Amino acid sequence: MPERQLKRRSWLLSAASLTMAGPLACLTTRPVQAATTPWPMWEEFKRSFMTQDGRIVSDDEKGGQTYSEGQAYALFFALAANDRPTFELLLQWTENNLCAGDLSTALPAWLWGKKPDGSWGPLDTNAASDADLWIVYLLAEAGRLWNDRRYRAMASVMGALLLDKETDDLPGLGPTLLPGPQGFKLGEGQWRLNPSYVPLQVLDCLAQALPRQPRWKALRTSSLRLTVDSAPKGISPDWVIYDTKQGFLRDTDKDKAMGAYNAIRVYLWAGMLHPEAAARAQVLTALRPMARLVRDTGRPPERIDPISGESMGMAPSGFSAAMLPFLHAQGDEEAVQAQQTRIQDQPLRPTAYYEQCLALFGLGWMQQQFRFGRLGELQPRWITQP
Repeated sequence: MPERQLKRRSWLLSAASLTMAGPLACLTTRPVQAATTPWPMWEEFKRSFMTQDGRIVSDDEKGGQTYSEGQAYALFFALAANDRPTFELLLQWTENNLCAGDLSTALPAWLWGKKPDGSWGPLDTNAASDADLWIVYLLAEAGRLWNDRRYRAMASVMGALLLDKETDDLPGLGPTLLPGPQGFKLGEGQWRLNPSYVPLQVLDCLAQALPRQPRWKALRTSSLRLTVDSAPKGISPDWVIYDTKQGFLRDTDKDKAMGAYNAIRVYLWAGMLHPEAAARAQVLTALRPMARLVRDTGRPPERIDPISGESMGMAPSGFSAAMLPFLHAQGDEEAVQAQQTRIQDQPLRPTAYYEQCLALFGLGWMQQQFRFGRLGELQPRWITQP
């Protein structure tokens, strides 16, 4: 057996032995599988964006590039749909192509595609922590829902790697998820952070699922502050600067300072929090101005200045789909209906990969294809609790 495979096997066996000593699931009860419920949107997504070997191809007009984010989201939809063959296919492609063949020693490269010399491979080996966070969560939850020790072991090993390479202890904020291993320390006492990278339900779950890694609980605390304090007027920015002396500051890059294609996910994650999830009320209250703006204007903006409130552009219908759980959580069913009507009148663009991902999350949640439990555990339609 090649040395790399031997090393990887030893890592996974070691992690598996550790998992036997403590809980590796968000719930202590094991789910009982029910009949699989078809999810037509997921089947259409696979036909449109997934290759036969498990790669999600974007619509970036750059020769069909792949992002680690796309692989992570597809893994979520596969688990929510009880589509285990596709889950395994996606995971294998991710490990083989984004992790240099070994997920236990390398975080996924965030961008893969055609190189100038005509070959295909990673275009940037830096990782994106939002994708990595979702993958760790999905491995842990796949282990629980499908009762598979291998996935649990992979979650433990990859989780340790993420904590080592993609977190830092920021003075005044504590252990914090950085957007990636490299490039986000701006200078003395300043870091660039992304509020959409820290879905609180995912961190809630990992704090329970990986108890031998206590840093997850601390990350959840700093992520709540990032979500709330980076939006002082209730509008989340795509990116924000954290300064150890001044707290959260507007990003110096004008484009990054806007609320746009990143920030739309902040409202999506907030809306999907379980009604009894810790700090849900705090988050929904902090972000309520965006709910009012969508209600008053009839649609979410494509770009908005988080400080002045000036909005620009008409957002695609995928933004409306992402807003549905958030507006529902705010108790504004009239606004929910308005966005549903907008989606009907302006259908989702069939080739827009990111828009389709937002819609699978937002519409899938509204259709009860899945929910998140109080501790962040995934509750797909295909299981029932005993």
